[in-house]
Amino acid sequence: MRFRIPGFYGSVLPSSIDAEATKRDIDGNTFIGARNATPLNHPDVTHLPDDNPEPEIDPLSDAKVVDSWDHNAEPWTKAIRENRIESRGLVTNQAILDAVESRSPGTILDIGCGEGWLIRALAAKGIKGIGVDVVPGLIEQAARAGGGDFRVMSYEQIAAGALDVRVDVAVANFSLIGEEAVARLISRAHQLLVPTGSLVIQTLHPVVANGEEAYVDGWRPGSWSGFSSDFTDPAPWYFRTMESWLELLRKSGFSRVETREPTHPVTKKPASVIFIADFA
Repeated sequence: MRFRIPGFYGSVLPSSIDAEATKRDIDGNTFIGARNATPLNHPDVTHLPDDNPEPEIDPLSDAKVVDSWDHNAEPWTKAIRENRIESRGLVTNQAILDAVESRSPGTILDIGCGEGWLIRALAAKGIKGIGVDVVPGLIEQAARAGGGDFRVMSYEQIAAGALDVRVDVAVANFSLIGEEAVARLISRAHQLLVPTGSLVIQTLHPVVANGEEAYVDGWRPGSWSGFSSDFTDPAPWYFRTMESWLELLRKSGFSRVETREPTHPVTKKPASVIFIADFA
């Protein structure tokens, strides 16, 4: 924000104000320089629009997904490391480990690795892993904990060919929640795998996650319901039907897809769906 102050020519940028020359009186008025100058909260001070205002982010978009996770890296790390997500401890953590290990990989790529728990769990079994995530705060946490090679990288960068690796298994564990960024990433996945490699995806089960909404692809608002108050600004997510997921994998060159539906031991409903996609 810029200000035009009576008696001054041009405008004053708050970032350029020397802190030593900024004073407040007992009423909370802020002055630039001399004590008798016009306070910034005076009615005569005109607030000018920024020359380069930050563009607003579409609340239902891939960009908003990234923005939200940027804000929640710390509480997410705590939730994962303190086992605060019941369904993960009961079902889905072991389900994704079983799915990856079913392909007997020597190397894996964890796409959207977060704070790195899956890389560490597989490293304990002798499997070498590379973890990528667009959120620097999460990669920092992963690197501190160790267990693999962690890199900051967006799905768009991966789809553009910035990640030059070939692994036995590429895995995405509840990390494919966008629209175009996810579609482009999956279309590029075959270039990240050895010829006999597999893509393993665990995501929300469409039938359960859909709730009362129409069973059609589309953006849905996010929620941190069930999480601590440390979480803010929930990420939206792009809903895909079961058919849409399978069609996306087929279009991306995967000719064989195994589907698993891990069941919650209490609700007896699918806790997730896992796709294991192969070329032949």
